[in-house]
Amino acid sequence: MAIYLSCEWFVNAVEWLGQRLNVGKMAVGTILAAFGTALPESVVTLVAVTTGSTPEAKNIGVGAAMGGPLALATVAYGVTGVMLLLNRRRQGALVTAGAGNPGPESPSGGEVLGEEKDTRRLAKDQTWFLPIFIVKVALGLVAFAFKPVLGLLFFAAYAVYFWREIRGGSDGDDEEDAEELEPLKLQPKVASPATWAVAVQTLATLVVIFFASQLFVKQLDAIGPMLGLSAAVTALLLSPIATELPEIMNAIIWVRQGKTKLALANISGAMMIQATVPSGLGLLFTTWKFDGALLWSGLITMAAIIYLLATMRARRLTPARLSLAALFYVAFALGLIPILA
Repeated sequence: MAIYLSCEWFVNAVEWLGQRLNVGKMAVGTILAAFGTALPESVVTLVAVTTGSTPEAKNIGVGAAMGGPLALATVAYGVTGVMLLLNRRRQGALVTAGAGNPGPESPSGGEVLGEEKDTRRLAKDQTWFLPIFIVKVALGLVAFAFKPVLGLLFFAAYAVYFWREIRGGSDGDDEEDAEELEPLKLQPKVASPATWAVAVQTLATLVVIFFASQLFVKQLDAIGPMLGLSAAVTALLLSPIATELPEIMNAIIWVRQGKTKLALANISGAMMIQATVPSGLGLLFTTWKFDGALLWSGLITMAAIIYLLATMRARRLTPARLSLAALFYVAFALGLIPILA
């Protein structure tokens, strides 16, 4: 509950922050919201790979760097699809009861998500992500002297993506950029909140999200053995869901507000951070050598992205098809059983 409420205050603040910084709606999701929610996870990876006293302790950071993109590409997109379906069915019920007018989208979830330009932009994000992630996995299968230096290239890749989003996100979002924002929760009676209030609400909610997420991860680490799950299973199956919970909560909140573009942009932007920053840290400070479980997580992540990219490019991405992304996580869990056995 603490994570959800803090995320609700965070998305409210980050929209105002985007307006203050004069960035477009897509950049609010792909850069501002994604950076805010992924930064705590990157800090966890940094701490693990730089202060771990044993190779096993350092490898926790490697697992986090692989588990984050997996959870986002499967569970986060899947939950967003399910929420879109539930939201549209609720709207359909209201229309049937005479409580409103039918919206532009079908309650059955059969219509394509977003406008064509939005789908193209989301597909471009996945096109950026996929080759970077393939290189990331390939480096985990080989060993050579200058491999750590390649970590710097991952930071550079995110810098290029960041610059592209900031420049491209401030001039192409037309109508939706002009919509009136909800009042800032810290100043609910003020039409245009003070910049300091926007900054305070953004930073305060990030602090709460960070500590609440870490507490949730520790609880899962304790509950796992109680359920008969090994530490490896808990780390690969449950912990990534906990660390990516802020992105999932953001998506749920924005879908409920009818801001599907922001929900999807937040996930795709967080995936770009997870594919580059933690990977760069892992390459610099660990051997970055994959075992069977890590390789399996990489293959499932790539399969999920190829599926999503194919539906986006074919203009066939519907809420129902988006929700099917979660099945890739089920496939990962089932395939993990014989690997860990």
